[in-house]
Amino acid sequence: MARCGFVPPRGGANYNWSNDHSFVKVSSQDTNGAFALIEDNLKAEFSLGLHEHREHAETFYILEGDVDFYIDGKWMTAGTGTTIHIPPRIPHALKMPAGRPGRMLMICQPAGLDQYLAALGAMRPEQLADDALQQRLAVQYDIHNLGGVPA
Repeated sequence: MARCGFVPPRGGANYNWSNDHSFVKVSSQDTNGAFALIEDNLKAEFSLGLHEHREHAETFYILEGDVDFYIDGKWMTAGTGTTIHIPPRIPHALKMPAGRPGRMLMICQPAGLDQYLAALGAMRPEQLADDALQQRLAVQYDIHNLGGVPA
């Protein structure tokens, strides 16, 4: 059953990684799996290699700073107030321009990325370092890696 919620600033399940700090604002449990809403605080070192999602779409709304998106073979810079929508099966990558941090909201439809973050958050360091395990987990949550960050 879907449920109502109130999540204060810096609230929600949070996952603080070396290059990213995410807060799940609306989880798959809140929406019966329809979507998840995540606040993503991208640290200056953040980058995410080329990948696609075969079953879910992602929509990003840039709250602060600039984020470089590689979509459909080209780079573009999304500044504060920009919305980016990426349907399933579109290869994409992200990085921070000029080593500055940024912050964005991300909607995943249907949900699942929030569960991926929870699975990563429950892992021990040796599990996080296990490439084969990470690849299986990524595919389980509809993240299909296609390579590194494009030039």
